[in-house]
Amino acid sequence: MSSYADVYAGWKQDPESFWMEAAKAIDWLTPPSAALDASRAPFYGWFADAVCNVCWNAVDRHVAAGRGDQAAIIYDSPITDTKGRVTYSELQERVAGLAGALKARGVEKGDRVVIYMPMIPEALISMLACARLGAIHSVVFGGFAAPELAVRIEDAKPKAIIAASCGIEPGRVVAYKPLIDAAIERSEHKPGTVIVFQREQAPATLVEGRDLDWFAAQEGVEPADCVPVGGMDPLYILYTSGTTGQPKGVVRASAGYMVALTWTMKAIYDMQPGEVFWSASDVGWVVGHSYICYAPLLFGATTVVFEGKPVGTPDAGTFWRVIEEYGVRSFFTAPTALRAIKRDDPQGELIKKYDISKMRYLYLAGERADPDTIEWAQRHVGVPVIDHWWQTETGWAICANPAGIELLPVKPGSPAVAMPGYDVQVLGEGGEVLKPGILGAVAIRLPLPPGTLPTLWNADARFEKAYLETFPGWYETGDAGLIDEDGYLYIMARTDDVINVAGHRLSTGAIEEALAGHPDVAECAVIGVADKLKGQAPLGFLCLNKGCDRDQAEVIKECVKRVRDIIGPVAAFKTAVIVERLPKTRSGKILRGVMSRIADGEAWTAPATIDDPATLSEIGDSLRQIGLPVRS
Repeated sequence: MSSYADVYAGWKQDPESFWMEAAKAIDWLTPPSAALDASRAPFYGWFADAVCNVCWNAVDRHVAAGRGDQAAIIYDSPITDTKGRVTYSELQERVAGLAGALKARGVEKGDRVVIYMPMIPEALISMLACARLGAIHSVVFGGFAAPELAVRIEDAKPKAIIAASCGIEPGRVVAYKPLIDAAIERSEHKPGTVIVFQREQAPATLVEGRDLDWFAAQEGVEPADCVPVGGMDPLYILYTSGTTGQPKGVVRASAGYMVALTWTMKAIYDMQPGEVFWSASDVGWVVGHSYICYAPLLFGATTVVFEGKPVGTPDAGTFWRVIEEYGVRSFFTAPTALRAIKRDDPQGELIKKYDISKMRYLYLAGERADPDTIEWAQRHVGVPVIDHWWQTETGWAICANPAGIELLPVKPGSPAVAMPGYDVQVLGEGGEVLKPGILGAVAIRLPLPPGTLPTLWNADARFEKAYLETFPGWYETGDAGLIDEDGYLYIMARTDDVINVAGHRLSTGAIEEALAGHPDVAECAVIGVADKLKGQAPLGFLCLNKGCDRDQAEVIKECVKRVRDIIGPVAAFKTAVIVERLPKTRSGKILRGVMSRIADGEAWTAPATIDDPATLSEIGDSLRQIGLPVRS
């Protein structure tokens, strides 16, 4: 049994051999002759001369190996009171059928297909059908506003769109088809085909000549076989928000993604083929691509597709019910989901109702995991709670605790250590590597490993400017943090969330950590607000546990004292407001940048990814009450 230190050192000593060995887990039509292609540096490639097909590796090879009767997908929708299972054989049949329908409508290798779906098995089937043909899919979160969908249609220029007729949120049904129609109307590019999966909660009206019913489109059509693709051929484009307002299309190349994800399932998540893996995310986000769809299926595991919320569908015990019912071994969710559960069930009473003994690990990513939430989960769930850190751009974990190699000591507040492929350092403003314990910009030495973005869609120059320009030879993550003496990384904030208080650079994450430790605080956020004397001053937003009936002024006073005691007077933390909820993206990230602009009286707009726009108005109301010059 190798140790983490041995595995990481082995990669660092001979990266080529490390990744060529990992590539043996993949079925190749033409095996790669080499791992790294540096001929176009800094646009690095992986397994560039290989020929493969992602859908074959995720579906067909498991059927060919005699495991067709194993469940590939478990579907659980407390919102619609629906449950189901799709075996690998059934998945192969349904994917080949939809791929045949796309092929019959002229979709070929290299064409783009936009997928606009809620959390239903058909979302994964659509992704895999595109991969089967070598078409490039771009999943857009179901329910995205028409203008934002139009921007993505305009940029990707899809030949077809695959959609559901609606999505279902607690208490409301969101009709998707009117949004699609409006987006196509706005876009100069007009997709020739829209395939619609009709849901009974809101069937869509189809446009004659363009739109097809999901099942009708497949009638009388020959199921499609897997199409050979090159190792560097794109599998998908995933749009992430850009600072200019124009979304960035992260490109994912086929071969390296398969190799990296398959390696992670055992090394990081300690899975075995046939076991149940659950990532409680959404297909619209990178976690949904990597760890709802591709990684579990490439590995031959069973993946859970869950259409619900951590609370309210029907209560804060729904996650534990799913874990018990399906025997989930490794569970992956966002810290914001755990905080919502903790807020509704602070004593963990609902956890006790379920037998979750088959779960061995609980993984967190997406938003910084504060130590208080990790410690709460460890106490009540009784398994290692493993924070790990990665980005849309990387596609898999930069830093993690590799349970399948060696479970390292958990340090709450840290996503642990760099994974093979990533040389992670903390840099000063001049690009120098900083000593342990010093806060700076977190960067990764080039080349990035397999599975990460080779570039942005049709935007090589923007890729270089966004990620490679600040520190030549390095990928700039946009996160600020520090590395301790043991090599553990601590992500403290986005680089632009580091605030300057009277010349002192302070991490908003460190202040949030202190606030989150207060027994009445369920969730919190800290931003920097313009201050004439100090340049910036920290301002806290506190969400209290349900049932807390204490005097709010007293809670704020205690929180101010906690920050002073833990961080010191240098933080100059004097002001906090109590709010019912924090504004977040649908993936759970707190919108600190927008909150800062509101607090400083600057013009602001709600981002397309926001979960509930009303939360920003509520933030504005709370800031007006303490006298800040908030614009409407």
